[in-house]
Amino acid sequence: MGSVRIISDSTCDLSPELIKKHDISIVPLYVIFDGDSFRDGIDIKTDELYKTVERLNVLPRTSAPSPLDFRKVFSSYLEKGEDIIYIGLSSEVSATVQNAAIAAQEFPKGRIEIIDSRNLSTGIGLLVMKAVDLAGQGFGVREISECIRGMVPKVRTRFVINTLDYLYKGGRCTALESFFGGLLNIRPIIAVEEGKMILEEKIRGKKEKALKSMLECVLADSDIIDPRRIFITHSMAKEEAEYLKSMLEQKLQGEIIITDAGCVISSHCGEGTVGILYLRSS
Repeated sequence: MGSVRIISDSTCDLSPELIKKHDISIVPLYVIFDGDSFRDGIDIKTDELYKTVERLNVLPRTSAPSPLDFRKVFSSYLEKGEDIIYIGLSSEVSATVQNAAIAAQEFPKGRIEIIDSRNLSTGIGLLVMKAVDLAGQGFGVREISECIRGMVPKVRTRFVINTLDYLYKGGRCTALESFFGGLLNIRPIIAVEEGKMILEEKIRGKKEKALKSMLECVLADSDIIDPRRIFITHSMAKEEAEYLKSMLEQKLQGEIIITDAGCVISSHCGEGTVGILYLRSS
């Protein structure tokens, strides 16, 4: 990648293989149970998260990396002569980007670009991979950052949530909504708009019905989807992810990549969540 270092955080949900292949640096967020802090993807994995939630009957708190965490990472690459582009979790849902910006102020101007993805999961990952592509083509830090900021509004993110339990425990819906959602077998479809998670649709019935509705929304964009990279990201929902991939492959050209959601994303959405994330070309 030449002299430009691409950095993201653990909520980008890129696979270890992609991270290693493209030499992407990841700053972990924190998952906190009963005062014990774990680095997302390093000290705790998604399956361990769910086991701990079941055992304690409580969701963890999640916490952004501190400015000190970012300063240590940034300084290690700047000392090697690399400029830095950091692309992070939406500032509407986390202080991660703000803390990165605070750390960047301690270094020479123009060496570090901080980009607010206004998104989450592989909605961030899409932008990270575009930055990797551009760095590989020899573009500089300023050119890449300007291009990526222009792509931020073009990212489309949708998830089918398997259960309202995690949204309720995380304070994102009421006990009454959770109760009736379970009673009526409601499957929420969550989208990201203006950097925030919103309830786009409530589907009553089997999960397959919600998956098909999400597919229809995605395929309505088929003429303007950037086919070079489409992500399907899931939290312990491999079968549904494979189903979505097979359906998309019948309708779309391009690379469709399945990735696993990390602990921070999973702690807010819950087990069985699965989503489709892509870039619009216009």
